[in-house]
Amino acid sequence: MNNGSSSKMHGPDQPEISGPAPAPKSLRTKMGKPEDSEKKIFHKKLKDVEISVPIVYGNIAFWLGKKANEYQSHKWTVYVRGATNEDLGAVIKRAVFQLHSSFNNPTRVVESPPFELSECGWGEFEIAITLFFHSDVCDKPLNLFHHLKLYPADESDPMSTKKPVVVESYDEIVFPEPSDAFLARVQNQPAVVIPRLPAGVALPPPVPVEDPSNRKRGDTKDHPLCQWFTNFSEADELLRLVTARQQVQAHIAKFRREITLLEGQHQQVNSVSDQ
Repeated sequence: MNNGSSSKMHGPDQPEISGPAPAPKSLRTKMGKPEDSEKKIFHKKLKDVEISVPIVYGNIAFWLGKKANEYQSHKWTVYVRGATNEDLGAVIKRAVFQLHSSFNNPTRVVESPPFELSECGWGEFEIAITLFFHSDVCDKPLNLFHHLKLYPADESDPMSTKKPVVVESYDEIVFPEPSDAFLARVQNQPAVVIPRLPAGVALPPPVPVEDPSNRKRGDTKDHPLCQWFTNFSEADELLRLVTARQQVQAHIAKFRREITLLEGQHQQVNSVSDQ
């Protein structure tokens, strides 16, 4: 597959357009403030407070090698996970994955973490992912879109049954003015980032955490694919920024040397023309 757009099909009559695999990207999605309603249980809102939940969504695809055929060349998994592989079940109630219409039952609902599904196929297409939150979190769902990638972005890269194609995106879901019930329930959840509270705002009494053995099912720390997950930690991001800065400084130094050399050559030419 080359870097230009090319047409790939999942089924005989379903063309899909695919392009180069994008680099991991970072987003920050701010959800709407919770709405009051007579039909809903009233929760006190915490003004000037935001709760954030870092997530990663994407796919991992393995080429089937000798087992591949015309219609099944890859086994792939699409997922939404915690950025540090923590359980998202305290915030996300369910995830809906909308696959290509050529799949049997293309609308897949995952009611509990880990929020993922696996399939086999040979075509690339866009997957719509809708996240629904618990009632005390947010009454509006979040829509994400991920382009399933099966083939290496660089055509010269050989396909391998052992090294998968991995495409992931980072997003930080921000919940402004959360309810006190939401904060009390998630303040001890490692997947949730609780900022420093404004003066005069105290943490509500924490809700007892569920059985750790049940919670562990939702994390992805021991996931069989975790070795391929992209690390989006702040330390890695800082390292990438430092490396990029060093590269820029090296290019600047190189250009300065070239400019100095050109200026010297120009002065020599002027000296000869003046004689």
